[in-house]
Amino acid sequence: MSNNPEKSLDEIIEEREAREAIISAEEALEIQLQEAIWANEAKEETHIFEEVEDVSPEQQIFEELPADHVYTKYEDIDKDQLQRDIEEIKEKIGPVSQEDFQHLLKLERWSRGATYLGFFMIYVVTALQVSVGLGSFGFWTLGIIAAILIGVGNVTRWADITHPILHGAYDKVPNVPLKYKKKGYARGTRRYVDWLDWIKPDAWEYEHNIMHHYHLGEDDDPDNVEKNLQWLINSPAPIFVRKMVIYAFACVWKPVYYAPNTMRILDNKERRKNKQPETTDYHYLPVTETGRKLWKNFYLPYGLFQFVAMPLLFLPLGWDAVWSAFIILVMAEIYANLHSFLVIVPNHSAGDIYQFSEPHKSQGEFYLRQIMGSVNYNTGTDFIDFTHGFLNYQIEHHLFPNTPQSYQQKMQPLVKEVCRKHNIEYRQESVWTRIGKTVDMMVGKDKALRVAGI
Repeated sequence: MSNNPEKSLDEIIEEREAREAIISAEEALEIQLQEAIWANEAKEETHIFEEVEDVSPEQQIFEELPADHVYTKYEDIDKDQLQRDIEEIKEKIGPVSQEDFQHLLKLERWSRGATYLGFFMIYVVTALQVSVGLGSFGFWTLGIIAAILIGVGNVTRWADITHPILHGAYDKVPNVPLKYKKKGYARGTRRYVDWLDWIKPDAWEYEHNIMHHYHLGEDDDPDNVEKNLQWLINSPAPIFVRKMVIYAFACVWKPVYYAPNTMRILDNKERRKNKQPETTDYHYLPVTETGRKLWKNFYLPYGLFQFVAMPLLFLPLGWDAVWSAFIILVMAEIYANLHSFLVIVPNHSAGDIYQFSEPHKSQGEFYLRQIMGSVNYNTGTDFIDFTHGFLNYQIEHHLFPNTPQSYQQKMQPLVKEVCRKHNIEYRQESVWTRIGKTVDMMVGKDKALRVAGI
């Protein structure tokens, strides 16, 4: 849905409210389908597991289609049948279980383990500096290893743990602790325990779960990279200069983009309720009310903890140790920004990804857009998926956002078969290939695809 300048503010608000009603209906349908699965669990359990065993990723081999294969046109796809086929996937796999929750706990241990090991490496570096002296080569070698470990812990805490929990992926697991449910995770002071980052959890939840997922590829999608970077695409700067801007931006994109943008999106939700015009401005400096809110709720909690409190833990080893810890944590932050940029941004941004000018009008059309507007990376073992933040299953995630990571692994072969049945392109490539295509679009060398009039 585009912000047509010919429309009045009341008309725009009315359209937004209508969209939120569609969202609520979709979420209600998801719950209804899940409850139906639970109700029939006992009598269908044997059949369900037979079905899942037949379609495991390890046993399925998919024939590669030729590069010039012609896929079915958007308007010719039977969206009602696509809806039935997609929703049947969830019925075949069955309800979430303790096994899915244990999978989450394993990923959490890996993520925490990377963080703790990284801080242990900082201690090793600083202790060696104090005890025997540590040359530049030793400092930077061990320091970079520590920074990468802490950065991996940062990214995977967000992508592998926070992401599915804030979608409510484990809410239906019997007896799951409140801290792993959407209504309990990172709420209030638990933000400091569960997920402390530049981003405030409730702001990111609304920006991502609602505005991104249910406006995918539209002007209202806050992660519409092509739209957001028109200032760079239309600039007179040479292509190589534009690429340098992108690479520099990738080093700091969480505090520079994600923090202020998620706050702005959440503020605009309240503005719509109060029938006020939405804001498009960012206020980075604490000289305005919005800027002070950004610093108070987003920048200072994480910044003071990560770059002041954590380095001061090494004060017993001396101020040189504090300074060394600070340097390593800055490197870890840069790595975390680069890693998260690599696995998040290319999911919906390239010259072979579709964008849409109007909202979807049915659940089947919604499913179709999630496939046409997303791309997967290479998938494999839990470790490979973990390092990708499970964002390498982006198509499955967008079809069923409130399901566990382990579900997406089970769903992939079934989703591929549905795409083959309807002759819809299922995109999957290396993350390195995808970031190259994304950067080409970000600097204006390529454009996203569009379905005419849709």
